[in-house]
Amino acid sequence: MGARTAGAPRLSDDGAMTDSSTRTPLTRRAAAPVRTFLRTESGSAGVLVAAIVLALLWSNVSVAGYEAFWHLQFSIRLGGFGISQDLRTWVNSGLMTLFFLVVGLEARREVDLGDLRDRRRFVLPLAAGLLGMAIPVLIYLAITLAGPAAHGWGVAMSTDTALALGMLSLLGRRVPDRVRVFLLTVAVVDDLVALIVIAFAYSTDVRIMPIAIAVVVFGVLIAALKFGVDRPALYALLGIVMWAALLSSGVDPVVAGLAIGLTASAYSPARENLEQATGLFKLFREQPTPELARDATTGLTSTLSPNARLQHFYLPWTSYLIVPLFGLANAGIVINGDFLVRAYTTPITLGILFGYVLGKPVAILGMSWLLSRLSGGRIKPTVGWASVAGTGTIAGIGFTVSLLIATLAFSGPQLAEAKLGVLSTMIVAPLLTWVVFRITALLPENRRAVALLGDAEQLLDLLVPVDPDRDHIRGPADASVTVVEYGDFQCPYCGQAEVAVREDLLVDDDVRYVWRHLPLTDVHPQAQLAAEAAEAAAAQGAFWPMHDLLLARQDKLRIMDLMKYAEEQGLDKQRFHDDLKRHVHAARVAQDLESADLSGISGTPSFFINGQRYYGAYDIETLTVAITTARTRAIITSLDG
Repeated sequence: MGARTAGAPRLSDDGAMTDSSTRTPLTRRAAAPVRTFLRTESGSAGVLVAAIVLALLWSNVSVAGYEAFWHLQFSIRLGGFGISQDLRTWVNSGLMTLFFLVVGLEARREVDLGDLRDRRRFVLPLAAGLLGMAIPVLIYLAITLAGPAAHGWGVAMSTDTALALGMLSLLGRRVPDRVRVFLLTVAVVDDLVALIVIAFAYSTDVRIMPIAIAVVVFGVLIAALKFGVDRPALYALLGIVMWAALLSSGVDPVVAGLAIGLTASAYSPARENLEQATGLFKLFREQPTPELARDATTGLTSTLSPNARLQHFYLPWTSYLIVPLFGLANAGIVINGDFLVRAYTTPITLGILFGYVLGKPVAILGMSWLLSRLSGGRIKPTVGWASVAGTGTIAGIGFTVSLLIATLAFSGPQLAEAKLGVLSTMIVAPLLTWVVFRITALLPENRRAVALLGDAEQLLDLLVPVDPDRDHIRGPADASVTVVEYGDFQCPYCGQAEVAVREDLLVDDDVRYVWRHLPLTDVHPQAQLAAEAAEAAAAQGAFWPMHDLLLARQDKLRIMDLMKYAEEQGLDKQRFHDDLKRHVHAARVAQDLESADLSGISGTPSFFINGQRYYGAYDIETLTVAITTARTRAIITSLDG
């Protein structure tokens, strides 16, 4: 596919793939894209900031009342066994276990479905994440000069993913979505290592027997998953036992959440499984009994991956309740002039602040440059260098894990100084990030495109490339953007998307549009025959007129309706009728179905833009943004070549 270079590219929020992308097998694709995770985490940042402000107000109005409340004891007893902790510990070591469960789920999803499914792409985020923790720690240790505050080195290493994503969203259209994804892959490594640090460096009076019990329980959970046992109640019970064992061992039990999250595989539902679920629902519709209702519910649920089910349930709770509650329980400090003057001269506050806002960008940008240089460009960021720099500066926000470690490492005045250092990163890091993207915005558009999007090869999700000799194509052959739609003529969502396709794609002389069939016969009984009718029209040179007519009249797709449409378009009715009667073109439709299965497509409409799966809305504005970015990437590729 050729790329047009005339005119300066315009930038948008997302990036898309070009023909230079690396084609890798992807037979399982997430039903809920990374975009959903980003929106949830970004939206929750506002709730977290509100909780932090409330904690500061509460502690400054009545520090005694604030501390007294969070030191209230709460006990749970079952027979001779029981756990008694104060409210802050229940939040930090209890509820936060669910937060790290979500962290583990996201890490597993990135490995199964995200950029990290290509294991070579794990090298850069792993190295950048590790160095992005090591350099801030070294800066902290250099400032504290191995003094009494040195043991709190772990406070200065972990990025708060939710806050970082939230602050990036405030920068709006200056930041491509690929930057958020790049940040997420680095932060996944960051969070995993931070939990290991908590488990080994900040656990005291460790007892071996409870740890052994936790390991055995985790082994049982892994075995249950391997043999296909899918009982949420069983997993909840095993998780609680594992958590209690770790709590008793002296190891922070939040590690249990991370470990369980990493076991939950991620994949998209296969078309065959969806069809089986539809059959179960139809049986229930015919005989609405409790038994069939249970079978239908189980069938529908089982089509989703364990990762998707757990994220769907826990992500809103952790984002909008648990993490803000953690902020409310831990962010409170008494702030006055004397405290600020003293704290901003102490090694703890300065070590944390400079460790984050200086160490993170230096580490992430430096390691990305070094790996790219040493590998001769084979390993490099999936975004441009300005975006890498912006990722480094925004990664300088610490909060959740930092405060968690601070409460383990410090107490009294030292804890207050550590909290001030962490809270200060929430102001300085976003300001530095704004400066990076503001400077980038002043560059000429071609240079700005490269600086933000980069020229790295992208993974292709469309496994069967467009074939001009086979596919149905509208638009110029040398267009820089190719949009492939898998559609169903009876699908109402395809009909809605057609409006945007007509008003946006088909009027753009630099876009070629491809239609592929994906009739969902289990829910749209007339879709298969309609697809064959379109192919019968194609045999007489009238595919696109028939395509447009079928989508415009989705409620009238019976055989008599199709014959009427053939007559309206002046086709040979007898030939058209014979083709439908003998299902002459069924094999051609089946080829499209097979290509959809290879690319992990199970629903309609499904779009690919320059080979990359598109998850956005089907409105004109959103499609235009994605197409503009795809064109920009194509121009970058042509210039680089």
